[in-house]
Amino acid sequence: MSKANFIGFIKLLRLPYWLMTGGLSLLTLLALWSGQINFYVAILTFLSLALLGSAGFSINDYFDKDSDAIVKPNRPIPHGEVSPKMAIVFSIILFALAMLSSALINWLCLLIVLVDALLLIAYSTYIKRRSGIAANILVGCLTGTAFLYGEAAGFGAITTASLSIYPVCIGTIGGNILRDILSMDGDSKVGYPTLPRKIGVKKASQVAAFFFLICAFLSPLPYLLNVFGKAYLMLMLPWSIIIISSSIMILRSSSPNNIRRNERIITMSMILLPLALIIEVFL
Repeated sequence: MSKANFIGFIKLLRLPYWLMTGGLSLLTLLALWSGQINFYVAILTFLSLALLGSAGFSINDYFDKDSDAIVKPNRPIPHGEVSPKMAIVFSIILFALAMLSSALINWLCLLIVLVDALLLIAYSTYIKRRSGIAANILVGCLTGTAFLYGEAAGFGAITTASLSIYPVCIGTIGGNILRDILSMDGDSKVGYPTLPRKIGVKKASQVAAFFFLICAFLSPLPYLLNVFGKAYLMLMLPWSIIIISSSIMILRSSSPNNIRRNERIITMSMILLPLALIIEVFL
């Protein structure tokens, strides 16, 4: 393996996203856990979902190789660091490792990984190229899997505990729509049927704001259902206020600068969620 190949494989992994996939699942497990932590399960929880996410990125890069050559030429495949065949083989290996590590936890974790793997493949091969809003919703729902997976890994079940955190992923749907607005020029070049291209920027930004508002109003659910305590609420309420404020700004103006600014504000404010979970780990 050449140095270029190695760098390409590292890029395919999208390591920063491991904090959102494996990281959120691990934090959910630890926040809900009481008593002594099983480090074996904790490590497998993080690793299995992180590998699953990387597998999804890798197969997506394979199917996006032609469009990436136009709008994202620095991606590993169009940049020549990894061949299409190497990318698909790498993705298969990652999917297999994710399934193996999830199976070592329990059957429910394996089932979740299997379902998510099929959805990730469907997203890359079909959904992304047919329906923008369906792709946005699917990515959001897959993001929320981290919360369900964390509880499944620790307790072998999915209850109202993780389900109460799950609505946070609805905000991800809004964020994806805003990013589609900001990338309309590139999406037009490759023909992606994104929501902004179908209904226009103004209406798409209104749909995004709708998802953000749902997320904001449902974010206190874990506190209301006695899953987490006041410390969680003290961080999630400011987050809700930020999201509501940005949503109002988006509804007032759909200019690119305004959308870009508020998308960044909402994205940066997401750090409050893992902080809230970390606080719950130590309480």
